[in-house]
Amino acid sequence: MELITVKMSDIYVNGLDRLVEAGMYPSRSEAIRVAIRDLLMKELWNNEGMPVKLAPSTETASEPSDA
Repeated sequence: MELITVKMSDIYVNGLDRLVEAGMYPSRSEAIRVAIRDLLMKELWNNEGMPVKLAPSTETASEPSDA
């Protein structure tokens, strides 16, 4: 596995901690891996787990600011 560093708003980190504390995931890392897998399955991969060709996007997703 490759190690990556991600900056996240406190609300997301707190939510991850709650999932781990509730025993739903063994660690923050595992919860993030599952979330990314599910996102890729929904947005990029077809039912067989293969990538699908997407048109280039000029839009970017937004998230709450740290301000």
